[in-house]
Amino acid sequence: MSLDVINRHSEALFEFLWCPVCGHEVFSYIPFEGVFCKNCNTQVELQESQEDRGYEEAVLACFDTDTTWNLHVDEKLRRDLPGGSARVKIFGAPGAYEIDWWSPKPDEDWEPVERGEFDDVEEPAEVSHLA
Repeated sequence: MSLDVINRHSEALFEFLWCPVCGHEVFSYIPFEGVFCKNCNTQVELQESQEDRGYEEAVLACFDTDTTWNLHVDEKLRRDLPGGSARVKIFGAPGAYEIDWWSPKPDEDWEPVERGEFDDVEEPAEVSHLA
């Protein structure tokens, strides 16, 4: 008996995606568990959008910090999600993705971390080895 693997989303989508909690771009897949940010363990689940407006791909990326298992993750450089989760709708095609909206909508109380926003900031030495 063999298992067929179906890649529902292109590699280019994962190259476009970044974590709104810590700004990192590298994700790990753990079989039967899900996809997680390699830096802060925020879980990301991709869902096909019901509405695509004629774009090649329309995807909802749902980020969730409630399932984070690293006890030291709160000491890392990050910006928590409101209520522990956020969603982003992405339209486009490989090489031409764009964000349609965030939910909840970014405002003065919450703004998603931009790609690489914390790259220039040094993490405290006592927790850098825990990631």
